[in-house]
Amino acid sequence: MHPLTQAWLINDRIGRYLVEAISEADWETKLAKGKSVAGQFAHIHSVRLMWLKVIDPSLEGSIPKLDGAGREETVAALTASGKAVADVVENALASAVRIKNFKPTTEAFVGYLISHESNHRGQAELALRQAGVPLPDKVAYGLWEWGSRGAEL
Repeated sequence: MHPLTQAWLINDRIGRYLVEAISEADWETKLAKGKSVAGQFAHIHSVRLMWLKVIDPSLEGSIPKLDGAGREETVAALTASGKAVADVVENALASAVRIKNFKPTTEAFVGYLISHESNHRGQAELALRQAGVPLPDKVAYGLWEWGSRGAEL
């Protein structure tokens, strides 16, 4: 597996780690304006699906969309879309063909996705914190433990 694909999969695992750490009671927490915690992760998944459809239209419908999903369904959907993105990245790197409809490079595509998802994970954490439900320190610091999140790859 290419190191860039590994980086993507660690990012994906960190997102699922956060979802798994949020209680069901706090899953729908939201600020006065903006998406709920659940909505942040549904958006992450939707953007992945949008890109997968652009890159390979045959993938459309193969991974379910999230609409009002609970935590377990969200983890399953993120696992599926994360693997599909990893496959696209690995294939692009192996064939030296850039990601369709994304410029300039496959590396930039992965950077874009990681940046996008990190932003929305931060928004979910902020919503929880402002609602008086901050993440436990173990989870908050665990989001930065790329070594342990990548150990299972």
